[in-house]
Amino acid sequence: MNSKQVHFENNKGQRLSARIELPVSGKPVAYAIFAHCFTCSKNLSAVVNISRALTSNRIAVLRFDFTGLGESEGEFSETNFSSNVSDLNTAAEHLSANYQAPTIMIGHSLGGAAVLASATSIDSIKAVITIGAPADPIHLKKLFKESIKEIKAKGEATVSIGGRDFKIKNQLLNDLQHADTHNNIGQLKKALLIMHSPQDTVVSIDNAQKIYKKAHHPKSFITLDGADHLMSRKEDSIYAGNVIATWASRYIDISREEPLSTDKQVVCQTGDDGFTTQIQAGDHPLLADEPTSVGGSNLGPTPYDLLMAGLGACTSMTLRMYADRKKWPLEEVRIHLQHSKVHQLDCEGCDDGSAKLDQVTREIELFGDLTKEQQERLMEIADKCPVHKTLHAGVQVKTSLIT
Repeated sequence: MNSKQVHFENNKGQRLSARIELPVSGKPVAYAIFAHCFTCSKNLSAVVNISRALTSNRIAVLRFDFTGLGESEGEFSETNFSSNVSDLNTAAEHLSANYQAPTIMIGHSLGGAAVLASATSIDSIKAVITIGAPADPIHLKKLFKESIKEIKAKGEATVSIGGRDFKIKNQLLNDLQHADTHNNIGQLKKALLIMHSPQDTVVSIDNAQKIYKKAHHPKSFITLDGADHLMSRKEDSIYAGNVIATWASRYIDISREEPLSTDKQVVCQTGDDGFTTQIQAGDHPLLADEPTSVGGSNLGPTPYDLLMAGLGACTSMTLRMYADRKKWPLEEVRIHLQHSKVHQLDCEGCDDGSAKLDQVTREIELFGDLTKEQQERLMEIADKCPVHKTLHAGVQVKTSLIT
């Protein structure tokens, strides 16, 4: 992935840590800002997965740590809802000054309430997305309700949230009490997408209903059925990211084609935060990755999976083309492939010591009212597909360094 670490200062001069995720072409069609949940960070798996789903749709994402959290400077105990909104405004200013003015704001949980407040004052924002957001920030008090008396009596208390201890001061309670989210929602007047899970036990689904009723059109609701509040299942966050990209295309011009920074067929780009690799093959964005068992994020097929997919696709297309030309009743082709490493002694048909140890097993299913002779001929044609021929002939790869 084209992921870069960046920093910017909040209104108190404290250094905030961020990452900007860019499409492989380096020419995004839009920029988005992601606001994470209360006491979370920019590196929460759901934040990363949603960001990468957006970049695969050519939308760049700035994800950052609020003051006092993650890798950002400052004391968390001195922050509040208002400071989160201020951090968001500063993030937008950073994007405008160094990249391009953001047009999308995404907020998860309390970050969702923050983007509703921030987006009203940022003219460039066209679309706002909330995920599991409370209708009122005061809802946050339930996380430390058992400590509220101590906070009010002593001015502060140490509260355990998500297995970590945080110092909560009375100023946070006062700030939450005075946050006017209902007014922010009513004044938004930008496209709004509300995403929420009916099974969310941290912020109940009725919060989504309240936000929807208060908001002006255009507004949409998408249920994240089965997801938990933190969207800990990878498939839930990837789904959310893909839905956001599709929905946003209604309000933001993301249809124009951007030229790739290469004159070759394919560009592959891997960043410094894992194996996830963004691929641009012509006009088609893809992801490649490795399984979690070897340190990957399993967000896409492995390189060998893609190699097998190329052989399988070429085989089935070749059979389709041949059957159509012969006017044979081939209804469907299915190619099953498996790549493996085998010992030479186990390699069937390997008669010399120079035989390769890579073996591909290809099984072909042919559907349709075909004669035995037609089936046999199609099996012969399978070996004539261009990718098959390339693999058998051997490939010369010439590598050079671009300077």
